Amino acid sequence: MSSGPLSGIRILEVGHVLAGPFCAMILADLGADVIKIEAPGGDMARNITSNFTGPYNDYFTSINRNKRGIVLDLGTAEGQARLAEMAASAQGLITNLRPATIKRFGLTYDVLKHHNDKLVCVALTGFGLDGPYADKPAYDYIVQALTGVMALTGEPGGMPTKAGYSAVDNSTGIMGAVGLLAKIVEGKGGQVDVSLFDTMLFQLNYLASAYLNHGVKPQRVANSGHPHMVPAQVFATSDGYAVLFISTDKFWRRFCAIVGWDDRVDDPRFATMAARSENRDEVIAATAALMKTRDTATWVDLLGAEGIVVSGVETLESALDGDLAASRDMVVVIPTPDGPLRVVGNPIKLSDHTAHYTLPPLLGEHSDEVLAGPVATAAK
Repeated sequence: MSSGPLSGIRILEVGHVLAGPFCAMILADLGADVIKIEAPGGDMARNITSNFTGPYNDYFTSINRNKRGIVLDLGTAEGQARLAEMAASAQGLITNLRPATIKRFGLTYDVLKHHNDKLVCVALTGFGLDGPYADKPAYDYIVQALTGVMALTGEPGGMPTKAGYSAVDNSTGIMGAVGLLAKIVEGKGGQVDVSLFDTMLFQLNYLASAYLNHGVKPQRVANSGHPHMVPAQVFATSDGYAVLFISTDKFWRRFCAIVGWDDRVDDPRFATMAARSENRDEVIAATAALMKTRDTATWVDLLGAEGIVVSGVETLESALDGDLAASRDMVVVIPTPDGPLRVVGNPIKLSDHTAHYTLPPLLGEHSDEVLAGPVATAAK
């Protein structure tokens, strides 16, 4: 059994690809005993990419470490009996199958409460476990399109643009973990219903509030600009790009002092956040011309030394290989017989616990261990 604040908590995962497995991995990283239940064919994530370290696929590894894995056919009477047995000793169950499949396999609290009324069942779905849209197919891409995220992203007048990673699936997995832990802390079993659609609307918070209360429709801003703070966006430099983020009037005055804009410090067109927003075009034009006069590293050193928020625009590879990630222990190594397997570590740092990482389970690797006899009752 693993150590950590969730040691003694057993979670069953009947998930595939991303949202469900990611949700369960968050809990496994924190010490929960996560048992990944796969159909005989296995989670399709095992073969999404052609990148393997021995038998371990990069995609699957990134969301399935620290778990035990079994194979179970939930479409059979034997599979259902074993599920019921495991549910009796578990604290939680996470699934991100389609609602019809969730119900057909009996992965809801209404069914499993007869075996354990304190079990928390988490369903991560596209549009909810029930309702008129429940069984419509949903993917990260589709939900970005349906919630306005794509419409908000990209250059004004350009094509709608999706986020560069699976923002919807990942966010929904995190919300599922929060919901599950909330019910465990409460000490009651129940159904947790978290949808991809709801999660993304929830994350649009202040943009949604402006529309709901004052009819303000969000607009794209050129060069990834902030809708209210100016200047706060990507600027071209003499050798690349930099992100400059002036969030307060104090930092505007400091910025002006550094670059010699003495006449703009108290100019009523620029002195306040509201004034800079109203005169965005003029502020951005002047700042853009200025930023092109020096290279990115010079701006980062010059402005950063004075507390101005500024950075270069890094690639994923430069971020992973850089000193900042190393200083936070965010790239960790799991040894394998075929060489080191590098993964991104959990961002939750605990003062009294050091995270430990184990390989993801091979298909059915722990079936004998888990299913040979009665499942040991977890503490709590």
